[in-house]
Amino acid sequence: MTRHVLIVEDEPEVAELYRGYLAGDYDVTVANTGEEALELVDEHTDAVLLDRRLPDTSGADILAEIRDRDLDCRVAMVTAVEPDVDIVEMGFDLYLVKPATRDDIQSAVERLGTRAQYDDTLQRTAALVTKRAVLEAERTPAELRSSPEYETLLADIETLQSDLEDLADAFSPDDYRMLFRDMSKSSASESA
Repeated sequence: MTRHVLIVEDEPEVAELYRGYLAGDYDVTVANTGEEALELVDEHTDAVLLDRRLPDTSGADILAEIRDRDLDCRVAMVTAVEPDVDIVEMGFDLYLVKPATRDDIQSAVERLGTRAQYDDTLQRTAALVTKRAVLEAERTPAELRSSPEYETLLADIETLQSDLEDLADAFSPDDYRMLFRDMSKSSASESA
């Protein structure tokens, strides 16, 4: 099954570079403006690589519209904007700081594909843990300690991880073997 990736990037050379990184493995569409992105994103879009700064709107606004439409696609912000605590409220799945290499882009799309298979709680946990990792890599501990948004993020992660642990406790060892066997079969059949 070919996955559809939408690249939203206002620099045509960068957009074409990303398209080249993915073209052999994915069906790739490029939008150079937010308006164009909103025209192109639909129920067939599996993953979006979204710049935060666009000439006609912000990537955050595009992301909010994608989520408001309740589209079942995963979104990676690919941007030169250094992350700050404002990312806590954003509904993305991954955050890449430019410049992004071929491996960065390919890995991001693969990770988004994997996350699309998670249930809602696991998807939300993965997204929040990603935000925590980005903030911890880019901000000082003092900045983070003084941020109520960061504290809320940590509390949300703890709650979700507790929910996941409760779910895991309900699984028997045989359930885990079956789950991972089924996931391996699914991944092998998709790559064939």
